Amino acid sequence: MSLRLRPLALVAMAALAGCATQASKPAQLPDGSHAQVAILETTDVHSNVLSYDYYRQREDDSVGYERTATLIRRARAQYPNSFLFDSGDTIQGSVLADYQALVKPVGCEEELGIYRAMDALGYDGGTAGNHEFNYGLGFLSQVTGTPMNVEGGHSNRCAGPHFPLVLSNVLSTRDGQPIFQPWTMVQKDITVTAPDGSQHKVPLKIAIIGFTPPPILEWDKQNLAGKVTVTGVVEAAKTYMPAIQAQHPDLVVAVLHGGLNTAPYTPEMENGGWYLAGVPGIDVLLLGHSHTEFPGPHYKGMAEVDAERGFVRGKPAVMGGFFGKDLGVIDLALQRKDGRWVIDAGQTHSEVRPICAKKNDCVPADPAIAPLVAQAQQSAVAYVNTPIGNSQVRMSSYFADEGNMSALAPINAAMRDYVQAELPKLHPELAKLPVLSAAAAFRTGFGGPDDYTDVAAGPLTLRSAADLYFYPNTLAAVQVSGAGLQAWLEKSAERFNQIDPNKEGQQPLVDDHYPGFNFDQIQGGVSYQIDVSKPAGQRIVKLSYQGKPVKPDQQFIVATNNYRASGGGNFPGLDGKNIVLAAPDGAREILAKWLQQKQTLTAQDLPHASWHFAPLKTRGEVVFKAAAGKQEVAHEAGLKNIRQLKDNGDGTAIYAIDLSH
Repeated sequence: MSLRLRPLALVAMAALAGCATQASKPAQLPDGSHAQVAILETTDVHSNVLSYDYYRQREDDSVGYERTATLIRRARAQYPNSFLFDSGDTIQGSVLADYQALVKPVGCEEELGIYRAMDALGYDGGTAGNHEFNYGLGFLSQVTGTPMNVEGGHSNRCAGPHFPLVLSNVLSTRDGQPIFQPWTMVQKDITVTAPDGSQHKVPLKIAIIGFTPPPILEWDKQNLAGKVTVTGVVEAAKTYMPAIQAQHPDLVVAVLHGGLNTAPYTPEMENGGWYLAGVPGIDVLLLGHSHTEFPGPHYKGMAEVDAERGFVRGKPAVMGGFFGKDLGVIDLALQRKDGRWVIDAGQTHSEVRPICAKKNDCVPADPAIAPLVAQAQQSAVAYVNTPIGNSQVRMSSYFADEGNMSALAPINAAMRDYVQAELPKLHPELAKLPVLSAAAAFRTGFGGPDDYTDVAAGPLTLRSAADLYFYPNTLAAVQVSGAGLQAWLEKSAERFNQIDPNKEGQQPLVDDHYPGFNFDQIQGGVSYQIDVSKPAGQRIVKLSYQGKPVKPDQQFIVATNNYRASGGGNFPGLDGKNIVLAAPDGAREILAKWLQQKQTLTAQDLPHASWHFAPLKTRGEVVFKAAAGKQEVAHEAGLKNIRQLKDNGDGTAIYAIDLSH
C-alpha cells in the first residue's frame, strides 16, 4: 500500500537573511528514487527537564527530558534524514515549571527552562497542549514569544522557543484569528538514493498544523472565558487544508495534542485523532495527551488501527509517552512515483522508544541539558523546602483506591474550610447548606512504582503540599442535589471493575482505563459504600449525611477544583453551570496555608474515611497492582484485609484484598 503525497518542490533558499526566497527550476528526480525519513516526537514532557523527583528529593532515572535528549541524538545518528516535533503539554507539570510561572515568573527576556533544553536539541516545530493554558494567556504569550491579540496577551515578542509553534483551533474573540499561527512550512535537505544508486541532496517540504483538545474552554474557564473560542479538530483541519495544499508541501503532518477515540465525532471531542486521520491531505499523525504509548496494546482491536506497526486509518502515527519517558519514532519510507513522493506503507512503521528498557536499565542523561536549568533548578528546590509545619500523620496514596484517604483528607479539609469561610460573603442565601469536599488522588502509580504521594510524619514543607496536590488547579464550589451527589459518586466508582463473587481465579479490582485522578472521594459528613459486585451506575449504597439517608432533592455545596466543576472528566451535572464559587486561589496554595495554620497536624484535624467497599465474599481472589513492599502502610491505615501476593521485580507488586470484611 502506498500513500500519495504532493509534488516535491526543489527550491534554492536565499543565502542572506531577509532576502526573498528564489525558486530555481526544479531538477527532475527520477521515479524509483527512495529515501528514509524519521519523524521524531516528544509529547507531554510536562516540564520534567531533569531526572529528578522533587517530592522525594532524589534522582529519578525513569523520567526526564535530559534522557529523552540522549534518545533523540541516537535516533538522529541512525536516521540522517530526520525531523523533530513536540505535541504539547510542555510548560506545566513540575515544581520547576510552577517556580518559573508562579513563584518567580521569568521575565520577558528570559527563556523558560524547558524551552532552553529543547532548543539545545533543535526542534522543527510543536503545538500547544491543554496544560499550556494553565498559567493564563499572558504567560503563554510571553514564554512562547508569541504576540497575541487577546485580553492579557503580550503585544511585544518576548524570549521563546527557537522553533515554530502552530495551533489552528484556538481563536481570539477580538479578531477571530488563531492566537498562534495555525500552520507553517518546514523545509530540510534530505539525502535521496536514485535508481542507479547515486545519492542526491534535495529539499523536503513538510507542512505542520497543530491542534489542542477543544474542552480547554471548560477546563481553564477562568483563564479563557470571553477571550478565546475553540473549534473542533476536524473543522480546523478542513479550514486550513486548502491554504496548505496551495503551497505544495511534500508531507502534511498533523501535530495533535490528543489521542484516539472512535465514539461518534463531535467538535468538543477531547481525543479526536482517529477522525483527524480521516481528513484528506493529512499524511502523518503525531498524538499526545493520553499519556499512553502508540503503537501499543492499549489500542489493540480499535477499528482501522494497526496498534503494532503504528497506523491510524492508513496514516503513520505515533504517541511518544509522557514525562520524558519515551521518544516517538516514525520510520517513514518514501518512494518516488509519477513525479511525486509516496509513502511506502509496507516499509514504514512507528515505535515508542523508552529511556528505560527495564528497571535500572536507563540511558544516560545528555550532559548538555542540566547546566541550562541549573540556577532555576537550585532555586526551585530551595523554594519547595520552605518549612510550613509538622505532621503526626503519614499521608500516602499507595492504597487510595482501596480506602486509605490519608492523602485526600487534608485536601478535603482545607477546601471545605475555605468554602465555609468564603461562600457566605458571596451567597449569604447558601450559608446554611452543608458543605462537602471532593478530591482525587492524583498519583496512584500510573507513572510507575514511584508515582505515589507519600508524606511521612514529621516536618512539612511546601514540597509536602505540592506532593499532596499535584496540579495547579484553582478551587471551585458547586451546588448539587442529593441525586446529583449520588451520580457524582457513581461516576467516580467506575474506577473499579465489576466483580463476580462466584468466579474462581483472580479478578482485577481496578479498571486501569479509568484515570485515578477521576476517582473523586467525598468527605464532610457523608458516608457511603461502593458495591463492586454491581454494574457501573448502581454501585453507591447507603449514602447518608450525618447518619441520615441522603434525599434526592436535598441540597449540598461541594468544594472541588476548577477542572472538575467545569466539566473535566465528564461527570454528570458538572458543566460549569452550577458553580457558586470560583476562587482566585490555587487549591495547592489553600492547602499549604491550611497546613501552616495547623502548625502540628494530628489525626483529629482530619476527617474520617467516608467510604468503604460493601462486604462481598468472593470465591476467587480480588487483586490489584501497587508499589511493592507497602503492605504495612495499608495495615497502619486500618486496611488489615490487604496482603501482598507477588513482587513483580520492577518496583510493583500484586496485592489481594479481602472484600468480605
